[in-house]
Amino acid sequence: MPQYTAPRAQNRGLLKPRNPLVAPSLMRKSGRHQGGNQRHAQRRELEQQLQSLDRLERSP
Repeated sequence: MPQYTAPRAQNRGLLKPRNPLVAPSLMRKSGRHQGGNQRHAQRRELEQQLQSLDRLERSP
């Protein structure tokens, strides 16, 4: 015996409007951020330069 289900309301006009910013954001290419290796290398280079300057100042 099939179970009775009440018909659903067809009020489609009451739905919220779509957010126009979502679709473009989903289409964008995503991935890792760039520049982390470059910053790390620059930081290392700066530390080396500071150490060499410190050695020069300490030498008689």
